[in-house]
Amino acid sequence: MPQNVYTFILRHSKKEQIVLLILAVISYPFLYYSYDLPKLIINYITEVSQFVSEPANADAKVPAQSMFGIELDHVQYLLALCFAFLTLVLVNGGFKYFINVFKGQLGERMLRRLRFELFSRVLRFPLPHFKKVSSAEIIPMITAEVEPLGGFIGDAFVQPIFQGGMLIVPLVFILAQDWALGLAAIALYPVQIFVIPKLQRRVNALGKQRVRAVRQLSQRIGESIAGVQEIHANDTSMLERASFSERLGAIYGIRFHIYKLKFFTKFLINAIDKMTPFFFYTIGGYLVMEGRLDIGAMVAVIAAQKDLASPAKELLAYYQQKEDVRIKYEQVIGQFGPAGMVEMERQENEPEAEVVLSGQLDIANLSLTEEDGVKLIDSVTMQVDLGGRVAIVGDGGSGKDELALVLGNLLQPTGGRIALGDLDFSALPETVAGRRIAYVGQSAHMFSDSVRNNLYYGLKHRPLIAPDLDDATLAERRRLMSEAGKSGNLDMDVMADWVDYAAAGVAGGEELTALAIETLRLVDLEDDVYQMGLRGTIDPGSHVDLATRILEVREALRVQVSESGMAELIEPFDGARYNTNATVAENLLFGTPVDEAFAEDNLAANAYLLEVLEKAGLTTDLLEIGRQVAETMVELFSGLPPGHEFFEQFSFISSDDLPDFQAILGRVSHGGFDQLPAEDRQRLLALPFKLIPARHRLDLMDEAMQARILEARGLFAEGLPEDKKGAVAFFDAEKYNDAASIQDNVLFGKVVYGQAEGPERVGKAVSEVLESLGLRPAVMEVGLEFQVGIAGSRLSSGQRQKLGFARCLLKKPDMMVVNQATAALDGRAQNQIMTNLLERFSTGGLLWFLHRPSLASYFDRVFVMRAGRVVESGNFEELSEVGSLFAQLVEAE
Repeated sequence: MPQNVYTFILRHSKKEQIVLLILAVISYPFLYYSYDLPKLIINYITEVSQFVSEPANADAKVPAQSMFGIELDHVQYLLALCFAFLTLVLVNGGFKYFINVFKGQLGERMLRRLRFELFSRVLRFPLPHFKKVSSAEIIPMITAEVEPLGGFIGDAFVQPIFQGGMLIVPLVFILAQDWALGLAAIALYPVQIFVIPKLQRRVNALGKQRVRAVRQLSQRIGESIAGVQEIHANDTSMLERASFSERLGAIYGIRFHIYKLKFFTKFLINAIDKMTPFFFYTIGGYLVMEGRLDIGAMVAVIAAQKDLASPAKELLAYYQQKEDVRIKYEQVIGQFGPAGMVEMERQENEPEAEVVLSGQLDIANLSLTEEDGVKLIDSVTMQVDLGGRVAIVGDGGSGKDELALVLGNLLQPTGGRIALGDLDFSALPETVAGRRIAYVGQSAHMFSDSVRNNLYYGLKHRPLIAPDLDDATLAERRRLMSEAGKSGNLDMDVMADWVDYAAAGVAGGEELTALAIETLRLVDLEDDVYQMGLRGTIDPGSHVDLATRILEVREALRVQVSESGMAELIEPFDGARYNTNATVAENLLFGTPVDEAFAEDNLAANAYLLEVLEKAGLTTDLLEIGRQVAETMVELFSGLPPGHEFFEQFSFISSDDLPDFQAILGRVSHGGFDQLPAEDRQRLLALPFKLIPARHRLDLMDEAMQARILEARGLFAEGLPEDKKGAVAFFDAEKYNDAASIQDNVLFGKVVYGQAEGPERVGKAVSEVLESLGLRPAVMEVGLEFQVGIAGSRLSSGQRQKLGFARCLLKKPDMMVVNQATAALDGRAQNQIMTNLLERFSTGGLLWFLHRPSLASYFDRVFVMRAGRVVESGNFEELSEVGSLFAQLVEAE
């Protein structure tokens, strides 16, 4: 990328900048005559008024005027001049509008281009660079720090020309009226030109310091968040806060110095700006009184002088912006060009013919050296047969981690060569390596998306099938793609189908789904995704068949439960009965909330529900139950330390809120419920909604109260306003509840609390019925749509690892590098995954960097590393001889 911001601007927007400059120059004559016309108008009015006021002309007619060969009387001529002036005003405004919109669009396109290029560069950073730079530094540079460039790029060339013209044209006009006024107008500009830039340069230097200091502060915040566990574990919060305070103090000092300089500069500008009118009134007034300047010219000059201030300020602001942008651009660009970046061609160039990775990897004198000269891989020479299954073992500092990354084509060696036949293995483009090589490390990263999209991620290289859209949407997508191209971005439609079905060996989506489910089975993730599907929801409108089949499952489960003697394990929903295993909120609504306003935690503040409770006469009773619940919770848990597990398991009130409820109870005992503030009433009223009589045996929901809740249930459903009809999906034994999960739709009730192994037995029964009706694959498909959260945070670490394995297997690689990826899994999962992968790669192509050397017995060939070198190689039996390093590693295990 260009190191100078102007070079970047000209490289990508030269034609547009020229158009802006031409428009700016064309506007100058219109601006000049907009100053000249008021002079003509005022002088003509003065002339006519003098003619009319003279007694000798009392009966005379004002002489007619000619305009473009047309005779006009004095009123017509005045109107013509005024309309001409109005036209000039509109034309000048039109020029400003068009130029501002054009340069705004240009600036935003260039800012979009710059951000895209910076992000593209991040994707080309060598992996070791991310050890020296954090996301807390990179993200603000791409987002906030380059934001000012968008406004500047459009102004880069046209602003000084346009505003300079706006300054020069009135000056020329003033000089044309009188040279003395012209000199007065420009007398103080040399002071501004000399002093202001010097002050601004000092402000810019401080701004540069501020940017660096804020970036370092961001990095420190990121480090503190990442290491917050260590801070708590070592009682170093005071140290971290003191360090943070020191950094804030440095930023404060810089910013305060900037404020002083900036406001002094503004004071100086305003003082100079007010001096010019003083000269005009003094010199201009004298010239008018002496008859050397007419009054029209004087008025026009004053008007022109007023217009001098705005372009002068704009030019000064432009200079300040230019320096600020220059500094920001140079600082940002300097951070986005580290040594060892991946060439763009390696990411973009498609191979001319299909490349298959097979044969023997010949590794000669391979080295990897850090910047400080430490050799992580030291002259490794080995031959790896991709027709076999290879294991690499070694201790923590042996260099096996780095070698795994090199062989996964994720890290470039600093010396030596890897050859695969005629191919330079290390120089393989990502369009080959990313498709033919699979790498699973110790921590598989998941993107904030569905399980399916994370699973298919390794198959999405280029858009292959255009999106199926209606004409209007398709036209809009084409417009967006065209705009992306104009901004130097990729014009590939993200809404297209990017999945390479051929690479997965399938013909289409249905076959790929079946293959995905089979792949999940290989990595021991099938049951997990099935459970995600049971907890998932579907839209019965778009999944009519599945919703209908789930209703069949509901009936089949009812029959099976009844026949197997498990009826006591499920309490079904019944519109005429209170469900003692459901919360008070669920019994009141008798449905699943769709609108967040009807969620359990928000019911105490829901105006409609409060109205229903009032009609049913339940408000005071529920407040009393809330008071009793609060008293019980305070009595039971007030002696427990904060964070105790009982708060999570049994209490409706958190340890932090316990003191608040103690205070509320005190206010109730003194003034009753009527004197409570609205917020306290809401907090008390919220407690009964969480009560489950069968679980919370507090004897607060007797049969009489349950009957009244049922009465309120009827009032709630009958009186629900039209605009809230869809806010709750009501339970109906004959309908699918689109807001409830598949499992809840199947159960259509609640598992009875307190029954031995009740949830397990019910879950097993649900699974058996689903499988007997052939619906397990359909539920799995729903599970594939489960959203994994940011970085896969809704999955366990083991689930993320398994999904990482599945993602690699699905793209059917020629070569798979596994870098201690099963270390965090339990023994059963480790054995199952290893067994299945060894079978999948029975003909070779599997390179496994083992965390347990004893597992090497399953592989055809084993390499042993120590201190960056390969020191032993052979099969398991050969290396197990007494005294070998491999034998020592196995023994140590």
